[in-house]
Amino acid sequence: MRQLEIEVTGLKPGARLLAPAGMCSPEDAALATTVTGGKIVTVALEPELGLAALWIEAAGTSVTLNHAIAPAPIDQGYPEAIYTPRTNRYTVAADSLAEASRAIATKAGGGREGIDALVAEAEARFTYDHPEVRFNDGTDRVPYLSCGTTPGSCVDINTYLVASLRAAGYEAGYVYGYFFPAEKGGVTHDMHCWVVTRHASEVLDWDIAHHMKAGLGPTKPGLNPRPGWRVALGHSMGHTYSMGETLAQLKLLAEPMQRGPGGTWQKLPIIARLPAA
Repeated sequence: MRQLEIEVTGLKPGARLLAPAGMCSPEDAALATTVTGGKIVTVALEPELGLAALWIEAAGTSVTLNHAIAPAPIDQGYPEAIYTPRTNRYTVAADSLAEASRAIATKAGGGREGIDALVAEAEARFTYDHPEVRFNDGTDRVPYLSCGTTPGSCVDINTYLVASLRAAGYEAGYVYGYFFPAEKGGVTHDMHCWVVTRHASEVLDWDIAHHMKAGLGPTKPGLNPRPGWRVALGHSMGHTYSMGETLAQLKLLAEPMQRGPGGTWQKLPIIARLPAA
């Protein structure tokens, strides 16, 4: 059993924040969550995704979430909902991207070779960065990047890859949580995400961003191409949570968020720790 600690700072007493309750993956199972420095007011469900979010009220200026993480039971897979196509602006490929993705997979011979080709194509379209304006801002579908490279984070790269894979007829999903680099001793300040594919009963994880950042060359399947530890807390894009009169419509819920002006939702400063790492 491990304890994943997520400390949120810079709060005002009485502030409310929304945080993921966790999920099960082939590696880990989030069993329970407790809160210090605040209280859980309610648990909100995302029925289409089978996920839950915690609506938390802060008692002071910081709150710490403590997730009990256990090794996954033998033969536990990702939730089936992770592979279910959903129709929203974060998941559906534009016609040009869909057409190009099918052509790339077909040219590679389909099957696993098609997946490899689409992963390589997504890798070739991005340079790793955290741009203020994302490549799909203001679009109603995931656009096709036909040439050159575009700056993008793990969120951007994996948005593109999942849309591309699904457009080519593959089962694919988007997973997020935290990655703890070995050199940082079980501490991180930001979420991380990766892609999972399922084809011919073979489930593979793909982390293009880590291959880019570490200069590991062409992306190969595997959870930790960089040495470290990761914990999955949720999956998919396009979430809706209802907390009484408060409605949260989010791209994803990886880190605790606070409702801001005009109904926007904002990430908060965090320190995530995995002491057992």
